[in-house]
Amino acid sequence: MATRIRLQRHGRKGRPIFTIVIADSRSKRDGRYIQKIGQYNPNTNPASIELDFESALSWLQKGAVPSDTARAILSYEGVMMKKHLLEGVKKGAHTEADVETKFTAWLESKQGKIDKNITGIAANADKLKAERMKAEAEKNAARAAAIATALLVPEVEEATEEVVAEEAPAAEVVAEEAPAAEVVAEEAPAAEVVAEEAPAAEVIAEEAPAADAATEEATKDAE
Repeated sequence: MATRIRLQRHGRKGRPIFTIVIADSRSKRDGRYIQKIGQYNPNTNPASIELDFESALSWLQKGAVPSDTARAILSYEGVMMKKHLLEGVKKGAHTEADVETKFTAWLESKQGKIDKNITGIAANADKLKAERMKAEAEKNAARAAAIATALLVPEVEEATEEVVAEEAPAAEVVAEEAPAAEVVAEEAPAAEVVAEEAPAAEVIAEEAPAADAATEEATKDAE
């Protein structure tokens, strides 16, 4: 029976959580399993892993074959490194004491990298949060300015209309200042007055020498 170390998918759509199991290679992916040895949650940053280290190492030494994702998880947790060192002991490359020393040093180095990575992630998250808060504040300020402008425009227009209304002469005042038609008519010389002042045709006729008188005088002179 071929034994596999693989992941079973659980959780809701878009937020999966995987269980690390030991299962028969002939079983379905999410079917029956022999043993549960851990859990992998990719929804956190960094991803969280819970693993039974000794069980995983034991199954690897028994010949269980991990899937690609399971191998990456086991390597991250140091299971593959420990298995490699133990195989070196069987070949006489080093002793069991050396295995513990080398593995402890590897763990410390690995933990240092993990802590640095976590610190970087936290700093980046704080930076992104600050930038997001700044952008939100600028957006709110712009929105408040736009609202203030929209509220101010009607007030300015209303005030302008009132000032224009106060400065412009009212129609009644203009009517009072303009000379009324009757006043103009009184000041203008009436047609009758003009007729009285002009010399009448009869008067002109009396003052001018008659045509008959002029003719008589001309006849006398000729005689």
